[in-house]
Amino acid sequence: MNVAAPTLSELRARVDQMQGRPAAQPVATHPAFAGLLQLQAGSTYSVDSMSLAVALMAGPSADGAWCGVVGTAELGLEAAAAAGVELRRTILVPDPGEAWLEVTAALIDVLGVVVLRAPAHVAAKDVSRIAARLRQRGGILIAHGDWPRSEARLSMCDVEWVGVGRGHGHLQARRATVEVRRGGAAPARRRQLWMPDADQAIRQVEDVAASTSSDAPTHLRSVS
Repeated sequence: MNVAAPTLSELRARVDQMQGRPAAQPVATHPAFAGLLQLQAGSTYSVDSMSLAVALMAGPSADGAWCGVVGTAELGLEAAAAAGVELRRTILVPDPGEAWLEVTAALIDVLGVVVLRAPAHVAAKDVSRIAARLRQRGGILIAHGDWPRSEARLSMCDVEWVGVGRGHGHLQARRATVEVRRGGAAPARRRQLWMPDADQAIRQVEDVAASTSSDAPTHLRSVS
């Protein structure tokens, strides 16, 4: 018996309702990630830099979501605001100490997006507890660091700073390749993004040749 895709979607939605969970729904995602990643309610995403965490947070924040940042003081407020994060709807808890799990769970109850500087080791039971909370509330967790069972893992590579010439000049923009991996064996999706461009905005690199400054870009290791 063949069941049409819309019917399967309706069945999943009804099961989620019966189990007290909202069906996974698309969440406003920064335009730079169009076709690369679509955020889904009730999911966890892990990133290897605060820059990527801010970029993922910016879409929901600009769309009206309240956000929280837990366990780190690395958030650059000016850069976050330029990326689209509404600081008036952002709660910062830079040092939750041993109560990081309780703080994160409490914020998931009331906020749309929570960014967490993940501890070096997270117990399986804590991962399950957070996952259940996200499904119940329809929230999103962005883990800066490794997090088991993430919906997708995002990383930056091939980072280039533009604006530095032969020993002179000022850093003006950063171009990087963003990789998105889903599952262990799935191939990564890649895209070059300005993070940020000369106007401090995050956007796609439409034409690498046309976008390159007359000054030769300097390749540096990304620090965040």
